[in-house]
Amino acid sequence: MKLQLFASTAAVLFSAFSGSVSATSLRGVSTTSDAVDSSDYYPEVEYYDSDSADYYPESGDYDFDYEDDEEEDPDDVDFVSNNGYNRARARQQARRFGMASSGGAAAVAAGTAAGTAAGTATAAAVTVSVPSALPIQDQLKGASTGESPDARSIQILNESGRRVDVSWIHPQTEELVLQSTPDVLAGASFSLNSFVSHSFLVREMPGKKTGECEGSEGECRVDYFSVNENHDQVILIKEGIEVEHTDSKSIAVKSANTLLDECKSKADRSLKNIDNTNNPVDPLHVLDTLTACVQKGVATEIERANEEIAFQAQVRKNMASQLENYTCADETLNTTEAKRTETWRGRKVSVMIDRPASKIHTVENFLTEDECKAVEEAARPILHDATVADGSGGSHKSDSRKAKQAGIKVHWDKEADGDLIARLSRRVYDYVNHVLPFDIMEDGQEDLMSIQYFGRGPEDEKPDRYMPHCDGDCNGMLFKPGNRMATIVMYCEIPKVGGATRFRNSNVHIKPKQYAATFFSYIDSETMKMDDGFTEHSGCPVVEGEKKIVTQWVRLGVDKENPWNSFNTLGIKYTDAENQ
Repeated sequence: MKLQLFASTAAVLFSAFSGSVSATSLRGVSTTSDAVDSSDYYPEVEYYDSDSADYYPESGDYDFDYEDDEEEDPDDVDFVSNNGYNRARARQQARRFGMASSGGAAAVAAGTAAGTAAGTATAAAVTVSVPSALPIQDQLKGASTGESPDARSIQILNESGRRVDVSWIHPQTEELVLQSTPDVLAGASFSLNSFVSHSFLVREMPGKKTGECEGSEGECRVDYFSVNENHDQVILIKEGIEVEHTDSKSIAVKSANTLLDECKSKADRSLKNIDNTNNPVDPLHVLDTLTACVQKGVATEIERANEEIAFQAQVRKNMASQLENYTCADETLNTTEAKRTETWRGRKVSVMIDRPASKIHTVENFLTEDECKAVEEAARPILHDATVADGSGGSHKSDSRKAKQAGIKVHWDKEADGDLIARLSRRVYDYVNHVLPFDIMEDGQEDLMSIQYFGRGPEDEKPDRYMPHCDGDCNGMLFKPGNRMATIVMYCEIPKVGGATRFRNSNVHIKPKQYAATFFSYIDSETMKMDDGFTEHSGCPVVEGEKKIVTQWVRLGVDKENPWNSFNTLGIKYTDAENQ
């Protein structure tokens, strides 16, 4: 009983770990054509196929309107195969579309048009008429970009040895919409962008020479699959046009079962060795053998997963680095489309990234013209060259950050009197507390920072800009008390050319909009781990005009007794550093 319980527990644990390496397990599945999107759905579409006359009646149009007068089969309640598609629905559709059903694999009745005896096919047209107004259109929008939480990218690999085509089954009318273009050759593969619960029909196509399929009496076989909630889905079309559906979870379970089988074998050998010595069986010894085996296997998989994650992260960062100058130079590049929008105090909020340790928002009309003027007036007499952290706890000037800046003290004692700067600063902390659960107070926080960039024309070899950097730690490590964990950048004046804010590792591009704000946080409020580079950002060069922003860096763990300036730029208190 203990062994069974431990094996079951290990299977669950290993399944969780193995799910993260399924991409590695799927190497070798190639894509030989561009991704097809099932959301590319057009009404009144006609699909032509030179071979279609071999298996459709001689009429050029195939009418999908029908009256289903047949009685339900009594056994139409079980399931067709491991892809989870209901056999009853499959049989009903087979009857409706003129297909034959046998043993869970349906077939299309082969019809030969006149003049095909010599193996030549007469072109025929298959017309699929679909209502133009579809209530699911809004749901379909965004499948190809993966922005919907239900969007899934599917890889289809044809290992059947036969040509096939793939059609989407309309969830309301059950009509077929061709997705392959027009067919998938044996040995080929293609990508399909779709959504969870969408269903598809895979159909064998007649041979070009024989005009026949290889099903019973020349029938063309079909099978079905539905998109499930898991990721890394691969549809293998096997011999006999039988669909095998794999995904991250099934691969994980298979890996776990393989590991457990190996470990059970070791435990069995351990038991046999004990029996041969005529010594009493020690259950704990057998359990230890099984435990050590599973631990080793899981550790290997975790190591493999971490290596894969690190490799993919490095590839992503390298690509982002190479694209940095191109995206900054492209004035036609607009602000990245938001994943969702919401409102805060009547202001439109666009959520660009919403990860546990990485959040990026834009907020329209965050500050007013009067508030901008108040900050600029306070900054004018104390503007100086901007500095950056020097890596040893201090700061220095650098070509990586060319701008003027001035720290603006907030007079909180004047807040009740309507002080504009205090009013703006209070709004900053209110929004931070709206997003994060830390109940941040103003005590001990950094001053508001007025930062100004000046454009000197396209020929300027060293324009005002801020190269890619992180405002706080972005190494995925635990948060250090007293350090920065969120930032708000507010745009008072925007340049004519340039000046976008770019989060290159998240592929988020924000064109400055006057009086708007960009908020980003870089801490996981549950694990207290920092972002791992997704909020690394840059200020694109200002080419023409001026860019005037107000920035608030928000810290966690500061107060009146431990203000922000009691920490060096490494996040270590000066008093602690002196005692080391």
